[in-house]
Amino acid sequence: MLPIVLLSVFGIVNLFLGFMRSNRALLPFVLVVLALVFGLNLLDWNHAGSLGVLFDSPYISQMLTVDNYSVAFSGIVLLTALLLLPFSNSYVAAGEPNLAEYYSLLLFSLVGAIMMVSYNHLIMLFVGIEILSISMYCLAGSNKRDVRSNEAALKYFLQGAFATGILLFGIALLYGATGTFQLSEVATAIAAPANQTLLPMLYVGVLMMVIGIGFKVSAAPFHFWTPDVYEGTPTFFTAFMSTVVKTAGFAAFLKLLVVALPAASPVWLPTIAAMCVLTLLLGNIGAAVQTSAKRMLAYSSVSHAGYLLLGLVAGQGQLSGPAAQGIFFYSLAYSVATVAAFGVLKLVSDQRQREDYAGLAGLARTNPLLAFVLTVAMLSLGGIPLTGGFFGKFFIFMAVAPINIWLVVFAVVMSMVGIYYYLRPVIAMYLRPAEPGNETPIVVDGFQSFTLVLLAVITLVLGILPGFLSGLL
Repeated sequence: MLPIVLLSVFGIVNLFLGFMRSNRALLPFVLVVLALVFGLNLLDWNHAGSLGVLFDSPYISQMLTVDNYSVAFSGIVLLTALLLLPFSNSYVAAGEPNLAEYYSLLLFSLVGAIMMVSYNHLIMLFVGIEILSISMYCLAGSNKRDVRSNEAALKYFLQGAFATGILLFGIALLYGATGTFQLSEVATAIAAPANQTLLPMLYVGVLMMVIGIGFKVSAAPFHFWTPDVYEGTPTFFTAFMSTVVKTAGFAAFLKLLVVALPAASPVWLPTIAAMCVLTLLLGNIGAAVQTSAKRMLAYSSVSHAGYLLLGLVAGQGQLSGPAAQGIFFYSLAYSVATVAAFGVLKLVSDQRQREDYAGLAGLARTNPLLAFVLTVAMLSLGGIPLTGGFFGKFFIFMAVAPINIWLVVFAVVMSMVGIYYYLRPVIAMYLRPAEPGNETPIVVDGFQSFTLVLLAVITLVLGILPGFLSGLL
C-alpha cells in the first residue's frame, strides 16, 4: 500500500519540479523515487495481508492484499521502469518541455500496475486497469508533431475504451450472478449449488472479462491495435508499454482465474487455450514477415502473450503453483530482454533515424557493446539456452505439459519460427556492412552503457542460475 501512496505523491511533486528552469534534475529525482519504492516494496516480503499501520483497516484489506505474489510482480514492474529510465536521457539532453509530465504519467501508470497485481476486489481491478491505460493513451500520443504518434494514441484510445466497456459489462454480469465483487466470495458463490440457475449470466460475464483483459495483454484476436500503436508510439514509451502493461495484465489475469473463477474453468479454459493457439500463430507469423525491427518487436510482444496464455491454461490451484512460478519467471526474463532490445533500438533510431534492419547493419563494428547486448536480448526472446528466456519457456512448458501436451508441442514449433526472425537483427549487425552515412559510432553515455551491461548480465544470470528464483512465490 505504501508504494502506491508514494508513487502518487511523488508523481504530483514531480509535476511541480517541471516549473524549474532546467529539467536535468527530473531524471535523478525519478530514479531515486523508483529505487526507494522498489526497496519499500521488498520490505513487504513474507508479510502476507499486512497493509501497514496507516492502512490496516478491514475495508481497505478487502480491496487490496499484500502477499508474496503481489510483492513479486510489483517488483518486476518497478525494476523494469527503473532499468528503462536511463534511455530517456535523450529527452533531457534535448530539453523536452513536457518531460515532467511524461515522468509523472509513468509514475501514475505504475500505481495502476501495482493495483492490478494487488487487487482483491473487482472494482479495484477496474480502477487499476484504467489508471494504467489512461496514462498509456497520453504517452502513446506524446510526440504531437508526429502523425504516427497521433494515430497510435487515437487507435489505442478508441479500441481501449471499447475493450474497457466490455470488461466493465463482464464485471457487472459477474456481480449479478454472484452478488459480490470480492474474489474469494465470487469463487464461493459460483460453486454454490443454489446459483446454478444463474450460470448463463455468469458464463457470459466471464467471457466478456476474458475479452476485456485479453485486449490489454495483446492476445489474439484482440491484438490488432498492437503493431500500429507500438510502431507509432515513441520508442521509450513502447518499451514501457510492452513490458509493464503486459506483466501487470497477466498477473491480474492469473489472479482472477485462480482465485475467483476456478469453478468456471469449463468456460474459460477452452477459450484461453484457443486464444493461446491463435496468438502464437499470428504473433510469430506476423513478426517473421516484418522489415521494421520495431514492428517485429511489436508482433513479438503478441507472440510472448501467447506463451504467457499457455501458463494461464495451467493456472488452476494456488497462486504459488507451477503456473504462477512460470509466469513470474517468464515475465521477468521477457521484461529485461525487451528493455535491452528497445533500449538499443532507441539509441540507434535517435542517431541513425532508422528503425528497420538496415539501420542496424554494421553495428558490431561501430558499437560492439550495443551489438552484444542486442544479441543477448534477441537470443533470450528466442528462448536460446543460457539465457533467461530459455528457462522462462521451459518452466511454462513443464507446467502445461501434464494438462495438454499438444499445446506444448505447438508452442515449441512456434518457438522455432521465432528463432528465424530474432536472428535477423543479429545477422544485420554482424554480417552486413553499415550503410553510407552510418559508419560513425553511436554516442552512448556512461549511465546507459552501465544499464545495458546490467541488462545483459541479468539475462545471462537468469539463464545460467535459474534456480535462485525457484519457489519464490
